[in-house]
Amino acid sequence: MRFIQLTPRLRAVANMVPAGARLADVGTDHAYLPACLLQEGVLQRAVVSDLRRGPLDRARATAERYSLTERMDFRLCDGLSGIDPDEVDAIVIAGMGGETIAAILEAAPWTVKGEYLLLLQPMTMQHILRPWLQGHGFRITDERLVCEGDSIYTIIQARPGTMKPLTPVQCWAGRQSQDPLRGEYLGRLLEHTGRALAGLSRSVQPSALTRRQELETVRAGLEQQLEEWKQWQP
Repeated sequence: MRFIQLTPRLRAVANMVPAGARLADVGTDHAYLPACLLQEGVLQRAVVSDLRRGPLDRARATAERYSLTERMDFRLCDGLSGIDPDEVDAIVIAGMGGETIAAILEAAPWTVKGEYLLLLQPMTMQHILRPWLQGHGFRITDERLVCEGDSIYTIIQARPGTMKPLTPVQCWAGRQSQDPLRGEYLGRLLEHTGRALAGLSRSVQPSALTRRQELETVRAGLEQQLEEWKQWQP
């Protein structure tokens, strides 16, 4: 049997899926993640969904290629709208913007009830997604970083519950950790906020001042987190 080789980003998500989970992969595209987990025996079945027919057809083709068709359910739907709350206990939403992920969860209020495990991999707008989770009844239980190509990706693990309020810098960078990639990740965020502040300094819009003050607070927090991370290094 041919085994699927996941990219580093998807492998990092796969490593956070517990054995025996009833998994939904939202926005599945080729369905490589659930197909790989089925091959490895982590899952017995998986539900895969996509908003568009083309990606779902690619998911079906993957399942057929690896003889997994009978172990995967395919749903053409927007987010979680075509998935029953009783058929899953773990949900992966990867490769989308943070605002899109938040919108998918907001449209499925059942996700904040019970013991659902969320594995979220936002490509952008993490500073929007983290406070949204906090404000809508979720707690972030873990975050991991993974490098793929020239990019560093964040995987957010969350469950229903409450958590300590996030500071402005934690909305952007998560809580402090000793992850090996943490230093480079914080450095990139500092570069990003630096460019944004430079752009805002040239703006004459009244809202630019407020935005600049917010980013200056975030930048100071990033510098502090980076200094703390350096102190942990051998």
